[in-house]
Amino acid sequence: MPTNGGSALIRALELEGVEVIFGLPGGAILPVYDPIIDSPIRHILVRHEQGAGHMAEGFAHATGRPGVAMVTSGPAATNIVTPLCDAYMDSVPMVVITGQVPTPAIGTDAFQECDTVGITRSVTKHNELVTRAEDIPLVIRQAFHIATTGRPGPVLVDIPKDIVDPVNPRSALEWYWPTDDEVASSLPGYRPTTAGQADQVRAAAELILSARKPVIYAGGGILKARAAAALRELAELTGIHVVTTLMARGGFPDDHPLCLGMPGMHGNYTAVTAMQSADLLIALGSRFDDRVTGKVDAFAPEARIIHVDVDPAEIGKVRRPDVPIVGDCRVVIEELVTAVRDLSGGDVAAAQPDRTEWRSTISGWQERYPLVYEQSTEGDLLKPQYVLEQLRDRAPEDCIVASGVGQHQMWTSQYWRFNHPYTWVNSGGLGTMGFSVPAAIGAKVGRPDRMVWAVDGDGCFQMTAQELVTAATERIPVKVAILNNAYLGMVRQWQEMFYDERYSEVYLSPDLPDYVKWSEAMGCVAMRVESPEEVGPAIDKANEIDDRPVVLEFRTDSSEKVFPMVPAGRSNSDIVVDPSQPPPGGLR
Repeated sequence: MPTNGGSALIRALELEGVEVIFGLPGGAILPVYDPIIDSPIRHILVRHEQGAGHMAEGFAHATGRPGVAMVTSGPAATNIVTPLCDAYMDSVPMVVITGQVPTPAIGTDAFQECDTVGITRSVTKHNELVTRAEDIPLVIRQAFHIATTGRPGPVLVDIPKDIVDPVNPRSALEWYWPTDDEVASSLPGYRPTTAGQADQVRAAAELILSARKPVIYAGGGILKARAAAALRELAELTGIHVVTTLMARGGFPDDHPLCLGMPGMHGNYTAVTAMQSADLLIALGSRFDDRVTGKVDAFAPEARIIHVDVDPAEIGKVRRPDVPIVGDCRVVIEELVTAVRDLSGGDVAAAQPDRTEWRSTISGWQERYPLVYEQSTEGDLLKPQYVLEQLRDRAPEDCIVASGVGQHQMWTSQYWRFNHPYTWVNSGGLGTMGFSVPAAIGAKVGRPDRMVWAVDGDGCFQMTAQELVTAATERIPVKVAILNNAYLGMVRQWQEMFYDERYSEVYLSPDLPDYVKWSEAMGCVAMRVESPEEVGPAIDKANEIDDRPVVLEFRTDSSEKVFPMVPAGRSNSDIVVDPSQPPPGGLR
């Protein structure tokens, strides 16, 4: 059937199951926007291309399906580089389509031309400039296949205007739809490993059965592999405690007795110290990020390492494993469960060493070093931790929460209880300020049945707040909590602790802008909360509103700092706890 490149592109997206595109039109991509009018695909018009990328990420985080964004050439393509890099760092499946100047104009410095493929090569899993209209169906199939298999990630497809413009003869093609076999044969070098190597799986099972102080180090790969149920089975079978990194929150229930919570620079004391004291770390879909390890040479010095990852490039990149296993986390964990059962003759508890002392030690750490803060009282500025507890307790258990980056991100991860997978949406690897609001919008689009809260700081909010216009226009009822402490809070904390309280360029002002008036101007319901007794009623009122976005501005105490904290470049053994707690007396 004869067609043109623009229509073929939209039809290909339909056949890939795309239900929504986040985008902003412009000259080079304009021919593709015309067939959208007749397509069942919903298009959400953003106010900035960065917002389109973060919305696509939020959609992917919440649904597990690839998010799709479409923008034009030049500055639009460069504006979406930050979300591409963010998705690349956090292994988020995303397909981004960018317009490009007509093929004959490429390389002439034409209006709104840039080398999009060159600019994005290092921040995408794959990218491609399409030069023939007849290649569009195959390239789109390849893009979705690459984005969603192996280690997920963003794929960019750059499309010159002339091959999608129906008035240009270069856009003519005969429609076809490649088969799975044709897609596979067209990517001969792309063969992600799924199953683990049998002898390595057996060696890992033997280490698990002999360890006296083991810890499961669960990373974001658990969620990307849909391995939450398999992880729980392994933990319960072996009785091994689990830490969940910032990217893995919800991958193992916080209310489970084996859950130790988040490790890392601002992880809780027990999670950090258990990893540091372990004799075996079972790293599942984690990459030994510097925020988790602290000083690498001093990290978990007595631990042997089992490292499972679908990306072979991660194996040995930071810490050399004793047992490396390349494979899909869910598949390998299921293989480990089988191997542990086989090696133990069915009685796993009897086949393992007595870990009573290890469990007692962990319990002692939990009792001595819980998360603490000084409660808000009448007349005080609000404590951000108290606000988070109230938001958490008044939201449904399966509420999705998105965060920006900084102190509020750490407090949210610490104080929210993540008992369900795919309820935590945040920027981990890149640490992108401004992520929260557009990501929450994307998550709500993907899961309209769920309540979605964005927790933001005043610094982050000012970067992408304009996307609330998108939410109001499209009737996407996200809820935003701004923890307004009038500072770039995390930077202020570092300056206070490590720069002799020399506060350079971190003050933002509590009153400028007026967040309530600004939010109302963008079509939101907005409220300001300044005292502890106002917190609960304001949240309850926000939770009842379901026909438009809601913004709550909480005036919070700028002197609050995030504890525990491992100072940058220091060993996890140097963890600093809240000043109200006794200094740690050394690790066991």
